[in-house]
Amino acid sequence: MDIFNTENLNKTQDLIKAAKGEIKADLVIKNARVINVLSEEIYEADIAVVDGIIAGVAKGYNGKEEIDVEGAYVSPSFIDGHVHLESSMLMPSEFAKMVVPSGTTTVIADPHEISNVMGLQGISFMREATKNLPLDVYMMLPSCVPATSLETSGVDLNSYDLALLIDAPWVLGIAEMMNFPGVINCDKNVLSKIKLGLDRNKRVDGHAPHLSGKDLNAYVAAGIRSDHECTTVDEAVEKLRAGMYLMVREATGARDLEPLLPVLKNLNTRKCIFVTDDRHPKHLGQHISHMLKKAVQNGVNPINAIQMASLNTAEYFNLQNLGAIAPGYKADIAVLKDLEKFEPYMVFKNGKLAAKEGKMLVDTDSLKAPVLRGSVNIKYLYREDLQIKAESNKAKIINVIPKQLITKSTVEKIKEESGFAVSDTENDILKIAVIERHKATGNIGLGFVRGFGLKSGAIASTVAHDSHNMIVIGTNDEDMYYAAVELVKAQGGKIVVENGKTLAHLKLPIAGLMSDKPCEEVQERIKELDEAAKKIGCAIDEPFMSMAFLSLSVIPELKITDKGLIDVNKFNVTDLFI
Repeated sequence: MDIFNTENLNKTQDLIKAAKGEIKADLVIKNARVINVLSEEIYEADIAVVDGIIAGVAKGYNGKEEIDVEGAYVSPSFIDGHVHLESSMLMPSEFAKMVVPSGTTTVIADPHEISNVMGLQGISFMREATKNLPLDVYMMLPSCVPATSLETSGVDLNSYDLALLIDAPWVLGIAEMMNFPGVINCDKNVLSKIKLGLDRNKRVDGHAPHLSGKDLNAYVAAGIRSDHECTTVDEAVEKLRAGMYLMVREATGARDLEPLLPVLKNLNTRKCIFVTDDRHPKHLGQHISHMLKKAVQNGVNPINAIQMASLNTAEYFNLQNLGAIAPGYKADIAVLKDLEKFEPYMVFKNGKLAAKEGKMLVDTDSLKAPVLRGSVNIKYLYREDLQIKAESNKAKIINVIPKQLITKSTVEKIKEESGFAVSDTENDILKIAVIERHKATGNIGLGFVRGFGLKSGAIASTVAHDSHNMIVIGTNDEDMYYAAVELVKAQGGKIVVENGKTLAHLKLPIAGLMSDKPCEEVQERIKELDEAAKKIGCAIDEPFMSMAFLSLSVIPELKITDKGLIDVNKFNVTDLFI
């Protein structure tokens, strides 16, 4: 951009004159209690805005438009420092409709999910779909597509592919480096992606659950500066000491804010930021605002909490004009009645009122997304493909831990029928299958999982991190087969079946990950899925979210992909039977 052209000079002159009080500002928010995250104080002032930029913060400004907030708290609006938009199963326009009224006006998105299915085309799709929203969407380029060699993804993105986009102004760096073994073992392909970001002075995000000691030092020394996988105080403190930004995550499936509260109450929080990572639509209405509420209710200083939701995130990502109420900053503003509930009754984006009293004021329904090809392509499936020949009477079982992404591995006695290992509903040992759905290779990983509690039927989904192959859990092969076939017909989705009949079905035709329907309709389908899952005995509150992470081969302890059962600690495919 030419900063010396006449239009830009005129805008700068107007900004200066309005700041001095010589001309009226476009907008003045009067009688505000300004939450200053720079000086860590609250004081009364007016806020003058010109062309979407804050011109001044002081008493006595006049504007062409004036809004008297009558002593309400005025905060910088909120930033989500790490989110996968696809995990909402909504188009970005519908995502914005959910989060902007709660005060989130900027997100740092990692299009990792759609990239595993569609590659660069998927990133381009998300970029086009996020234009012209009352929500700024910056992106980090996916570093691990595929996450590991232990699964089959739709695409393999290398550093040469990422180099095509790294210089785009909407790209802030390289997204979560999940392949931490590759980093600490000096894998050249992995290091080339890190170097790509660092050479442009852009950020490289981390993803290193339980990494500690000298291995952690090596990981950080490579240039990785954040982590959103901390689940304990000790882990968080060690990573803060190493100079990492602590991304405190409150997702639908993994909720780490509460365990990390002692860190936020007792240590320096300027390198702590709030992220949601993966959230279902029913948890989007209360987005970063809910994290603020929960943190403050549990003893975190309100101003420090707001810093974590705004300034800290902006500074980490080098967004120089974002995250504070001060001259020269973008007029992204949330008006709060109190510092307890953190429910904005007005949200401004670029100085324009975007939401009021929980309702979006900007029309996003007319926005049209590009068209994508179908993405559910499996080799012809037979019921027999789901059978597991009993090689012994003992097998390794994936044990789900509620509200955690990590699992535990145990060895259990397996139920047998006619020489085949089958689901054992009495002991909550259910068959699980991961069916490759990108290249029709015919790969099917088979195993057993405990924790879902199904008594009949099956559940299935084409959302399965990270490569998003089809994942099925069931009590019998017939229902598992039926569920898989129905998802192929729909070109993606989530389904609950029983006795060869569909009980609930959310279709996700966009890369097998997202719906093309309004958020209200998606929420209704999700509600039906949850109710149907409970009807067949499911004991987990978020069964599809928990199931989606059982194929994530970078988080301990035992997972499953289309290539088989994965011992994450050893980073290899392991035998099912003992």
